[in-house]
Amino acid sequence: MKKTMKVYSGSSNQLLARLLAQKLNIALGKVELARFHNNECRVFVADRPATTVILVQSFSEPVDEHIIEFCLMADALHRTGAESIIAVIPWLGYSKQDKIFRPGEALSVKVIANILQTTPIKRFITLDLHNPAIAGFFDTPLFNISCNPIFRDYFKEKDLKGTVVVSPDTGAMKASSEFANAFKLPIAHLNKQRDLRTGRVEVIDIDREVEGKQALILDDMIVTGATLIKAAAFLKKRGVISVTVAATHHLYLLGVQEKLTKAVEAVVVTDSIMKPAGMVSGKLTILSVADLIAQAI
Repeated sequence: MKKTMKVYSGSSNQLLARLLAQKLNIALGKVELARFHNNECRVFVADRPATTVILVQSFSEPVDEHIIEFCLMADALHRTGAESIIAVIPWLGYSKQDKIFRPGEALSVKVIANILQTTPIKRFITLDLHNPAIAGFFDTPLFNISCNPIFRDYFKEKDLKGTVVVSPDTGAMKASSEFANAFKLPIAHLNKQRDLRTGRVEVIDIDREVEGKQALILDDMIVTGATLIKAAAFLKKRGVISVTVAATHHLYLLGVQEKLTKAVEAVVVTDSIMKPAGMVSGKLTILSVADLIAQAI
């Protein structure tokens, strides 16, 4: 089977694609990615695709460019002989726009799902979707991988004595509870208020005593970091000794990691999105998802 498989990578996360090819012990396909003078994307498959192709692309910044590049790659691979294309999308851009918050908005992630399904993709693999219900927007089979096992493997080597797991919102409650139960740790839930017009979040309460504890906040993504920074400040006012943030996706927006470094003691993320070259990464640990994806394939 492996002789009839190849991994192809878009421009967004080539390091992860290489790691995945190594884990699967298969070749990394050759593709030329360029821009025409008018900035349109140009894709050229520079070798003969295998029967089954694994196409890796995170929809990270610049999101729209990476989505178009992905769609063109899927089409080019199909036209040059790939019979089955498995799409690995570690970070599904637009996944935060999974509902209409105000009348007049688009249901953006459903639009993206519809676009992706116009390509010849046979199966989609994602990691920790912001809302698992997003899978319902796909008629094409989609397998959403939980990254909880990666974080459990990492933290089982750490001293978790005196740690309380903190769920920052209802969306993170299931994963936080599973993690806390695995280590027999107490869990606390933050109560927040969000202004739907501005998007600003305020932490207003927590449902248990945390004084003297080490806090471990589990979330699916780090975008601006504003909510996590406010949560860390709130927890420290309540007497928490240290705050560690663990999140599957770090979008690496400009200046966010630097702000987090000042607010918390440690940040643990995965390589679902490639860290920008030269970015200061103080207090940052990156865990690879290549093994999890390889097992799913």
